[in-house]
Amino acid sequence: MLDPRQLQALAAVVEQRSFAAAARSLSLSVAAVSLRLKALEDALGQRLLVRGKQVRATAAGQTLLAHAKRVQLMEADLLNAIAGAAPELQRRTHWHSLSVAVNADSVASWFLPGVAPLLLQQRLLLDVWIDDQDHTHDALHSGEVIGCVSTLAQAMRGCMAEPLGTMRYRCVATPEVAQRSRSPAGAVSVHRLLEWPAVIFNRKDALQDRFLAQHFGLHQAHYPRHFAPAIDAFEAAIDLGLGWGMVPELHLLRRAATAVPLVDLLPGASVAVALYWHHWAHEPLSAQRLTEAVKAAAAAALPKPGTATEAATGAAAPDKP
Repeated sequence: MLDPRQLQALAAVVEQRSFAAAARSLSLSVAAVSLRLKALEDALGQRLLVRGKQVRATAAGQTLLAHAKRVQLMEADLLNAIAGAAPELQRRTHWHSLSVAVNADSVASWFLPGVAPLLLQQRLLLDVWIDDQDHTHDALHSGEVIGCVSTLAQAMRGCMAEPLGTMRYRCVATPEVAQRSRSPAGAVSVHRLLEWPAVIFNRKDALQDRFLAQHFGLHQAHYPRHFAPAIDAFEAAIDLGLGWGMVPELHLLRRAATAVPLVDLLPGASVAVALYWHHWAHEPLSAQRLTEAVKAAAAAALPKPGTATEAATGAAAPDKP
């Protein structure tokens, strides 16, 4: 039998990435947390954690962490079911947490609006891990989250990958930056475009490179770059004319009536990113409900792959710098 207090300590250390932070979250001493983890490792005969500047789970620790999260959710579902059968207990029903990994562009545009009613109705707390859509899958693989929005189509063992739809990104800039990027004939010049900085969300973001490869045939292009790893800062940098950037069509629709106009540098050309919801194949009830809410939110906001016309590769003639 696994000691639930030891599993709780394991989950806290992995989530907080340090023994000190885990101890604070559990209102325990660092020594107490360390003893619980050592006892768990001794009982299983395996190392569960890699100790270092940032603590991380071993392969065995990841498997055990995923199990611990399932147990926590199943117990929370059971307590909610008992409280639902006894009205006098409903007010005492505890909130419980679901950890998910989602790309920043999806969080505010469709993910949170779509799942918010479920969170309020079922008293669920959402612990959102923000990462690039090409890297969110790592958090599910490590056992740190119960689901993720990812670009990977292949599900890992014990999980399912369900298509959500496609997010399309357009290359935009202020009218002033757009004008500087055009040739005397009025067409966008990639040579002039790359003389101006790109505004990029973070160093994992490769959308601008995909845009240049898809529509201009350029690979590993060199150009100046601003990094702004927050949605509001990213959009503000483009609005201020600091450079050009790849912005989701959903965001452009949302801000259509704002005071700062943006120009689509290559009208009709976009970068399409297909998204998938990865989750456990056998989920506790609360996780199942979240999965259904995520799928419904995506169905309402995102076109399915192939339902919209893809921009043709080479929509503009290459103008290499």
